[in-house]
Amino acid sequence: SDPCRSVEEYEKLNMLGQGTYGVVYRVRDKRTKKEYALKKVKVDRDLFRDGFPVACLREISILKSCKHENVVHLKEVVVGEQLEKIYLVMEYCEQDLASLLDNLEKPFSESEVKCIIIQLLQGLEYLHTNFIIHRDIKVSNLLLTDTGCLKIADFGLARTFSVPSKPMTPGLVTLWYRPPELLLGATNQTTAIDMWAVGCILGELLAHKPLLPGTSEIKQIDLIVDLLGTPSESIWPG
Repeated sequence: SDPCRSVEEYEKLNMLGQGTYGVVYRVRDKRTKKEYALKKVKVDRDLFRDGFPVACLREISILKSCKHENVVHLKEVVVGEQLEKIYLVMEYCEQDLASLLDNLEKPFSESEVKCIIIQLLQGLEYLHTNFIIHRDIKVSNLLLTDTGCLKIADFGLARTFSVPSKPMTPGLVTLWYRPPELLLGATNQTTAIDMWAVGCILGELLAHKPLLPGTSEIKQIDLIVDLLGTPSESIWPG
């Protein structure tokens, strides 16, 4: 395969924000003049003693394998001068859903919500069909282009899964979008994690405020029970 290009081939324009594992910039390819998002991957120098860091490799390999209009496209991986300086070059999207919600005068109409949710579900159907759980679906990780195309982004916590499922780390997913089974320490994670988050986002888009804004794990469980009732044997066997 071709060697990685240098980050110097991109001109930094402005900072866009911070993801789970790194800072994101808007950049321009000096050669083609096209704009992209450049994510500097946070890498601990010490991790390089045992080869390339697993979390970083996982995100790159998952993104590289994805080709869907509702999943952010990874153009290439570029490198800095030092070994541990690694950057992901991704398609640039003008908005993220969180800042868009903050700046909206009035809530989205039902048809707009439907349009957003259908795209989110299409992206997730693609990921889940390819055995990928995102595990951090939230409004700030959903990007929108100027033409209204939604892209699922930030795969820093994503995992591939197997059937039957193997144990994974329980304490993930931003609190407000975290399902009850994770709050209660389940280690068998399924695509249901992402689907719970979709429900929370659907409620948030319609109500124009977060559906379950818990301030701690216990409060989060309380809010879920207040909204949906105490789990019963029929909806949650065992």
